Amino acid sequence: MPMSAETLRAHLVEAFPDAEIEITDLAGDGDHYRARIVSTAFTGLARVRQHQMVYAALKGQMGGELHALALETSAPTGG
Repeated sequence: MPMSAETLRAHLVEAFPDAEIEITDLAGDGDHYRARIVSTAFTGLARVRQHQMVYAALKGQMGGELHALALETSAPTGG
């Protein structure tokens, strides 16, 4: 069963409570999303490490209920 955008958001909010999260359903099928996540948790980390943190937050559901996730991750910029 596909993962809903609400479920995806819930996992991300749980892992990154301070984050600004924007989720887009790319194909309208509940399987292909783009997630833009801006969180202080990513400060000073390489993009690969940021993405690993997101995949960990999804508790192994990548490739199962969630087939494709395009990630955009960043730390907030000052200002």
